[in-house]
Amino acid sequence: METREAWLKGRFGRRGDVMARLLSLAAAPTFAVMALVAAMAPDDMICGAMQGSFSLQGMVPMYALMCAFHLAPWLRLFR
Repeated sequence: METREAWLKGRFGRRGDVMARLLSLAAAPTFAVMALVAAMAPDDMICGAMQGSFSLQGMVPMYALMCAFHLAPWLRLFR
């Protein structure tokens, strides 16, 4: 079975490594922005009306956890 990096390298040559690295770095900031947007959303939105914004069942904690799980490439970058 072929890994994602091997597939990208075969498909795009040397640019595949760069593309994979850039995509891995894009996830954490994207989820952080989505968490901020969801936290500042008005209460009358569909998802916001069901739970409070600081509830553990809402979208904000989900996006925050996804951001935390995708921080590994940033930590490797600054290591």
